[in-house]
Amino acid sequence: MTPPVVVLVGPPGSGKSTTGALLAQRLGTGYRDTDADIERRAGKPIPEIFVDEGEPHFRELERQAVRDAVAEHPGVLALGGGAIMDDGTRALLKGLPVVFLDVELADAVHRVGLDAPRPLLAVNPRQRWRELMAARRPLYTEVARATVTTGGRTPAEVADAVLDALALSRGRTPDTTQ
Repeated sequence: MTPPVVVLVGPPGSGKSTTGALLAQRLGTGYRDTDADIERRAGKPIPEIFVDEGEPHFRELERQAVRDAVAEHPGVLALGGGAIMDDGTRALLKGLPVVFLDVELADAVHRVGLDAPRPLLAVNPRQRWRELMAARRPLYTEVARATVTTGGRTPAEVADAVLDALALSRGRTPDTTQ
């Protein structure tokens, strides 16, 4: 099976969903989001999975969703913000065209609001977001072939920057041997 043409990673509010859909359209391929896969399989939203079954159960669902998506989806793939915390997931992403969409707190707040139903940001969301990013930023950069900052850019500009970073154009796929 052909690997994904682009894999997007980054924190909540970085624009993975919006950018991913735009990239898929521009590249003439499909778009897939592992968070949506998890919700579909579980039959409930992610915040409910956290409450009902706990974070460890959610993370196992996430690991499986990423494995399945990487194996099955040749288009644009967006991973949940915490997927890169898993060693096996990071190993699976090695050699793939991964782009870290980097966003500052102020932009994330503006885009999604930190009062949105995000289980890991429920208490003191701004401080918790900073803590999550301190832990995750090195892992995002570890798996990424390129980093694209999203601050001050429209979704179309972010998509352009991703295409440029991976030297992609319509109908052209990245070299996955790097």
